Amino acid sequence: MRISKKAFLPLVLLLFAIPAVTGATTTKGTPVKNYKKPETTEIKKALTPEQYRVTQQCGTEPPFRNAYWDNKKPGIYVDVVTGEPLFSSLDKFDSGTGWPSFTKPLKEGALTRKEDHEIPMQSRVEVRSKGGDSHLGHVFEDGPTPSGLRYCINSAALKFIPAEKLVEEGYTEFAPLFDKKITIPSQETAVLAGGCFWGVEELLRKLPGVISTQVGYVGGQTQAPTYEQVKKGSTGHAEAVQIVFDPAKLSYQALVEYFFRLHDPTTPNRQGNDTGTQYRSAIFYANEAQKQVAIEVKAKVERSGKWKKPLVTEIAPVAPFFPAEDFHQKYLEKHPEGYTCHYLRDL
Repeated sequence: MRISKKAFLPLVLLLFAIPAVTGATTTKGTPVKNYKKPETTEIKKALTPEQYRVTQQCGTEPPFRNAYWDNKKPGIYVDVVTGEPLFSSLDKFDSGTGWPSFTKPLKEGALTRKEDHEIPMQSRVEVRSKGGDSHLGHVFEDGPTPSGLRYCINSAALKFIPAEKLVEEGYTEFAPLFDKKITIPSQETAVLAGGCFWGVEELLRKLPGVISTQVGYVGGQTQAPTYEQVKKGSTGHAEAVQIVFDPAKLSYQALVEYFFRLHDPTTPNRQGNDTGTQYRSAIFYANEAQKQVAIEVKAKVERSGKWKKPLVTEIAPVAPFFPAEDFHQKYLEKHPEGYTCHYLRDL
C-alpha cells in the first residue's frame, strides 16, 4: 500500500470538484446549510400521502384539522422532506384561519417566493423551502407588526422539533433561542475510518468548517500501537482520522454524509488494493447525538440505492485514539504523488 504512485484519479481535480457543504451565508454572516432534495422515490417512501400531496403537488390541507394550527409548544418547524429549519414558535401567532401562521421565517434566505395564479382573478405569493423546494403555503400582507406579514403554512409540510430536543436532533444553533444558558460549542470532534488514512485525511482536511485533522489508530486492544503493529492486522485497530470541526460551519450530519462519498462502505475490511481489518469502514461516535446521526445517515445512504451492495460500515463508541507517527500526518499534502484509493462519489 505504501508504494508511491499516482492516484487512480488526479487528487487535485477531485478536490476542485468538492461542493461547499456549508453553502452561502446570510447578510449577517450566519452559515446556511445546503439541504438537498431527495429522489422522488425516496420522498414517496418517507412521506404520508397527505404530506406528499401538499409538498410535491402544491396541495392544501383542511383548516383546523391539521397537526400544528393550535400548537403552542416552544420549538422550531422544519421542512418535513429535508429537515431544513423554517420557522420558530417565537414567531407563531393565532391568525384565526386554522393553519399555522408565522410573522417571519426562522432564518434569512430560508424561503423562496413565487407568484401563484392558481385561483382565477386572484394573485397570491407562494412560499417554498429553499433547499428542498417543498411547497409550504403562502405569504400575505395582513399580519401583525412589526413585519406586517402572515406566513400561512400547511402543517403537512412541517415537522416540529420541541425546544428540549433541539440539541439531540442536531439543531443546536437554535437552542439558545429557548434556553439562554445553552451555548453553541465552538468545536466538535469526530473519528472516521475508511481505509488508508492518507487519502481519507487529504479529502477531509480541506472541507470548509474543518479546523484540524490527525491520523491515527482506534478501536483495538494494544496500547500505544505503532504502524508496524497495526499493518499486520493483529491489534484490532483501524486506520482512522480524527477531525476537529466548527459545528456552526459544518454539521456532524454533513460530515458523515461526506464520509460516505469518499470511500466504498460496502467492502468489508477493504479499500481498493488495501485489505485487512485495519482498513474497515467505521464511524466512532463521541456521544448519543453523534450515534443517532450516524445511524440515520447510514440508513439514508442505504435507502438511496446509490451503492448496489449492503453497507458494512461499523458504528461504534469512540475508543482511545492513538496518533500515528509524524511520517503519516498529512502525508499526501507533503507527497502529492503518493498512493491513494480515495475519491469522491456523487451520492
